[in-house]
Amino acid sequence: MDYEEEQSNELIVLESIYCDELNIISDAPHEFEVSIKYSDMEGNHTEKPPSIVLTCKLPEKYPDEEPILSIEKWGNLPDSEVDRLKDHLDDLATKNLGTVMVYTLIAAAQEWLNDYEDNNKKEAALEHEKKKQIEADLERKKFEGTIVTKETFISWKTSFDAERGVLKVAEVTEKVKKLTGRELFMKDNTLNESDLKFLEEEGGEVVKVNETLFQDIDNLEIE
Repeated sequence: MDYEEEQSNELIVLESIYCDELNIISDAPHEFEVSIKYSDMEGNHTEKPPSIVLTCKLPEKYPDEEPILSIEKWGNLPDSEVDRLKDHLDDLATKNLGTVMVYTLIAAAQEWLNDYEDNNKKEAALEHEKKKQIEADLERKKFEGTIVTKETFISWKTSFDAERGVLKVAEVTEKVKKLTGRELFMKDNTLNESDLKFLEEEGGEVVKVNETLFQDIDNLEIE
């Protein structure tokens, strides 16, 4: 096998496919880097797509020897994901030993980035829907109110009656405080009856009262 010819022919094909993404670093040995970033089925990119720059160095006996791969530049991708991708590409290179494989490796890296971003989009969409559902549930509960059971009704009624009793006592006390002496006298009939004992002498005889002393009682201000 003419390794140099195999490598040169593969590089020509790669340059025609990745004309804007491929950058030649060296011709002897062949070394180049390819910029790869997420794109959907229609070739569209997200605002901040995950991306890598895959560097590939072809040893003298490639493709019977594995290409030397490295990922030294990446964006919007955690380090752990970069390490997993690198391991995946190395494993794929071992499985394809003996055949030209750089295009296969680039396509595999592209698929990896696409899957990673698509999964992130799905998780974000699910999280968004979950948040909307929680908000909808909270809004619905505002109109549903509390479900009344026998126990909750008894508890409410006990609390309501106790509070009502306290308020009634407070209300009556406040009204009494505002009554004048005359109003208290007129309001409480027991005062009229209780004073009769002062009009009785010993032996049960009633004391005579001069009524003219009380003719102007309406003009008196009793506090």
